[in-house]
Amino acid sequence: MNPPPDHADEDFWVFGYGSLMWRPGFAFAERRPALLVGAHRALCVFSYVHRGTPDRPGLVLGLDQGGACRGIAFRVEAARRAETIAYLRAREQVTAVYREAIRSVWLDGTPENRVSALCYVVDRSHPQYAGRLTLEEQLHLVRQGHGQSGANRDYVLATVRALEALGCRDRDLHLLAERLKGVHEIRANP
Repeated sequence: MNPPPDHADEDFWVFGYGSLMWRPGFAFAERRPALLVGAHRALCVFSYVHRGTPDRPGLVLGLDQGGACRGIAFRVEAARRAETIAYLRAREQVTAVYREAIRSVWLDGTPENRVSALCYVVDRSHPQYAGRLTLEEQLHLVRQGHGQSGANRDYVLATVRALEALGCRDRDLHLLAERLKGVHEIRANP
């Protein structure tokens, strides 16, 4: 799904809630804190490529139904639309565990600044959907996970640092990070 084709000559927004926050990988004209309502960030996707393998899966984030999610919205110029969408599909859709969706996000967390943004929502019917796991299950998967993009542990810690830079604390993700690395070390590496 592309952002609406009737607006193909306009800039568009991409919502990042995990690694896109700290490593977007595409050119953008503007970067703003944003809030998406109706889905939450969850470590709910078994990673078989980027942060794990089929034999030793890692665990990555997905937007799962319900709640709200703070992240980053990136404005992409219309001239870069096709290349950006192609890049995101190659990165996010390797195993088709996400569905492309256009969702409303509030820039700077305020309803007056609402825009439509491309985001990647987990497909709950996909075999890589892990659902809700205990902290111990998450810890095991993250510790063992290592894929094409590196260690799963690094992914979790970098995401926590990006959230802290937004002034945001994700209780479950922070708890996992504290178990992966000493609390003092997380705060010492902004």
